[in-house]
Order: sequence, then C-alpha cells, then structure tokens
Amino acid sequence: MRDAFITINDTTLRDGEQSAGVAFNIGERIAIARALADAGVPEIEIGVPAIGGEELDAIEAITQLGLPAHLMVWGRMCEADLRSAAACHVHLVNLSIPVSDIQLQHKMQRDRAWALVNVERIVAMAVDAGVDVCVGAEDASRADPDFLYQVAEVAQAAGARRFRFADTLGLLDPFTAFARIAKLRSVIDMEIEMHAHDDLGMATANTVAAVLAGATHINTTVNGLGERAGNAPLEEAVMALRVAYNIDTGIDTLSFPEISRLVAQASGRPVAPNKSIVGEAVFTHESGIHVDGLLKNILNYQAFDPAVVGRAHRLVLGKHSGTQAVRQAYAQLGIFLRNDEARLMLQCVRNHAQLTKQAPSQSDLKRFYLEAATHAALQTC
Repeated sequence: MRDAFITINDTTLRDGEQSAGVAFNIGERIAIARALADAGVPEIEIGVPAIGGEELDAIEAITQLGLPAHLMVWGRMCEADLRSAAACHVHLVNLSIPVSDIQLQHKMQRDRAWALVNVERIVAMAVDAGVDVCVGAEDASRADPDFLYQVAEVAQAAGARRFRFADTLGLLDPFTAFARIAKLRSVIDMEIEMHAHDDLGMATANTVAAVLAGATHINTTVNGLGERAGNAPLEEAVMALRVAYNIDTGIDTLSFPEISRLVAQASGRPVAPNKSIVGEAVFTHESGIHVDGLLKNILNYQAFDPAVVGRAHRLVLGKHSGTQAVRQAYAQLGIFLRNDEARLMLQCVRNHAQLTKQAPSQSDLKRFYLEAATHAALQTC
C-alpha cells in the first residue's frame, strides 16, 4: 500500500468543458479556477490555446489571477500548437499524440515511426523554448504496450517532464490499469499522470489503481464532467484515496459542496441525487434497519463522517422506515409516542409515501397525529 502524496491535475476547464453542450464563459472559468485553487488543487488544466478567440482571453485572464496553483494548457503534438501554448506563459504544456494503431492509422493517417519522430522533435523544441512538457499519450489503453513504453522512453530522453496515460475510451479495468502503470513506472523515471474516462463506470477505480501502481499525478473533473460519460470525479478520487488508502491529496474536502454547485450551474449539468460524495441524497437514510443502526452508532452504516465533505446526515421517513425513526421524528416536534402510537404513525407514513412518492413533512406528521387523536376521541364518545 502506498502512503504518499498524490498531485491532482484538475481538467474541468479543459476536458470537463468538452462535454457535449457545455461552454463556460470567461466569468465562469475564472470562478471555477479560483474555487479549485482555493480548495488546494495544485494543478489546473485551463484550456486549449489553439482554439483562439475567447478561449485565449479566458486563459490569459486566469493566468493574471496569481492563483496558488500551477496552470497547464493542452495542445496537439505539433509546432503550431506548441507555439500557441508557449505564448500563454503557463507552468506546464500538455502535448497530445495518439499512440494506438487504430488512431494513428485512421485518424492521423500515420504510422508508429512518425509518432516516435514527432515526439522526439516537438518535445525537444519545447524544452529548447523553456517549456515544461507533459506528453499526452492519447488512447494509451488501446496501444500496443511495448510501443507505448517506447514512446515514453523517447519522451523522457527528449526532456519531457511528465507522461500522461490516457484511457481515452474508458475501456480499462482497475487490474489492467495497475499492471500498465506499474510496467510504465519500471520503464521511465519521469512523472506519470493518469487520465481516466468513465465509459464503463470505472474511472475512479482506474485512477486509484494507477496511484497504487506508481502514478504521481491524476486528472480529475468536478462532478465527473467530461466527454461522453465523463472523467474521474475530483471528489471521488480524493475521498477514495483518503478513506481507502490514507493517501493525501492536500484538497480541502469541505469545499466540495460549493464547487459542485458552481460547476453544475455553469455547465448546466445537474448532479444526480445519488451521486457519491456530492449528491443530495447520499447521506440520507430511510431504511428502518439502517436508521436504527445509525442512531446507535453512525459508523454502523456510514464509511466516513459526512462533515468531512461539508455535509450532514439526514434521516427521512418513508415506506422502509421503522418505529425508531418515527419516534425520533415526532420527538423533534415535541411529541413523544407510545408504542401503539408509533406503530400507527408508521403506517400513516408508509401510506403517505406510497401515495405521494415523497417523505412526509413536519406538517404532515402533525396532521397524522391530530387525525389519529381526533379519531380516537370520537371512538370514545
């Protein structure tokens, strides 16, 4: 088990914005960059200079903020993109090149030899220009492993600082991710960055596996924003490393609710209620067995204190509630139920949940009790 520090490189402003239909304006980009830096995110990928226009304006605006984070821009492995990236005066430049045969042949109409020559030439040019380079290995998970390692060795020899392993189509599983990164770690000495997509729902797991195998940096996006199914979510990666492996990222986890809301609003992509860490319902309990256990000791049914991520437990009443939860809910209203009353109110709660598909409000609970009391009084007349 690795007990170390891992560096987050958040790409919400680059890959996150590549989600279909998402377009941040300059104000939103600045707000997101500030929020990430304030939360302690040490590296932020802020855009693609080759797009030009407002993209360049936003990149310049962010570089002028003086944020306590290293800034990165993204480009293709070519002279034009290198020039536009170098002109941005950021700390790091990612230069991306396909490394799988399918993309080399059918996207670039090139071969492996071209890729190796291009990496060597463009990286050397960047280093000569004083640029710190991360070589982005696009579609690395579908590349021939031996060729991938050859690309990494050429990148290192040319002076690259970092090698980004991109699971571009989100096809890896954690076991394969671990094996690929472990082998890559044995081949090169430079920084290794994991870039995982979530097409099969394994982006966070693959990211964690990469860290355990020796990756030094990981790409994340807030709320898992990104192309198709998105990228490894910032909040998930940070908490998975912290809770499961005691690996520090230096991120202020109390900031998660606010950053999540900010990105959800700017992107127009609402967060699902059951989304881990930041979903509205993930610390909400209804099941009678779970509620009873939580009331006895919260560790019975909670892996970590929600206060760590700026949240709180919430108990709701519904079809699966038990009398213990009903007693507590009424006690908060100053009504202390007898056993028979608790059973009766529980039935009212369950009927309400099935009819309305909602948890009863405090006014509903009061109404149930008053109606039951009135009925009982009439029965005695």
